[in-house]
Amino acid sequence: MAGVDAAAVKAMPRPAPWQALAWRLAPFFSIGLLLIAWEALARSGTFTPFVLPAFSSVVARIWSDAITGDLLINTGLTLYRAIVGFLISAIGGVAIGMAMSRSVGVRWFFDPIISVGFPMPKIAFLPVVILWLGLYDLSKISIIVFDAIFPVVTATIAGIKGVERELLWSARNMGARDREMLWQIVLPAALPMIMTGLQVALPLSMIVAVVAEMLMGGYGIGGAMMTASRFADSPGVFAGIVEIALVGLVLVKGMTMLRRRLLIWHQEANEPTTA
Repeated sequence: MAGVDAAAVKAMPRPAPWQALAWRLAPFFSIGLLLIAWEALARSGTFTPFVLPAFSSVVARIWSDAITGDLLINTGLTLYRAIVGFLISAIGGVAIGMAMSRSVGVRWFFDPIISVGFPMPKIAFLPVVILWLGLYDLSKISIIVFDAIFPVVTATIAGIKGVERELLWSARNMGARDREMLWQIVLPAALPMIMTGLQVALPLSMIVAVVAEMLMGGYGIGGAMMTASRFADSPGVFAGIVEIALVGLVLVKGMTMLRRRLLIWHQEANEPTTA
């Protein structure tokens, strides 16, 4: 039966190179239409260049910032803050989630904090963070960690709780110790849910980094956008929006690729995806 299936697969006609290229470019079709509509609407005279600058003007502004080095500095600082905050959230969130799943005392202590803090808009604590830590990177990274750690904790708890009991019983019957159970059974089985929490936390870290820069000032994409806004520099503001979109797209796609590589053994790796 397997030989018949293999023969059938080989007999299927392969798509032409232009068809393969079309399928790869298809996800960007809607974005291309949006950019074309943006350019056409800006040049139609419906809006003034201050309200809606042309996309070509925004691209020219991004190119100018790249030549002067401002683009590299601002994007690099925003990425640095977002990724450092995300990594701290990932490590701390998984550790807290594991501890809550394994210890009644730890769960008793953290569960009310998670229940109250998760639905709260954590950016509201930014004035307190500024009072305590100032206006530098430490305060910006701290507010990122404070916001991004919650989905990682809850995803870790849900993933560990969802491990099939049959796997645990089988491992126990085969003589597995607690440490072996944790690293060889529980964490691999919970990894899909943990990765989902990380996929939520990564763009959230980027969002909070930009918002914190807008409110606190200084270098970074958010700070550059606010500076451009104060000087009525509309292309500079829209350039920041485009930069955030591109950086966010790269982060999300990179996280998706990492998930596929880490979960290559999981059944979802064999399922069709649109990512």
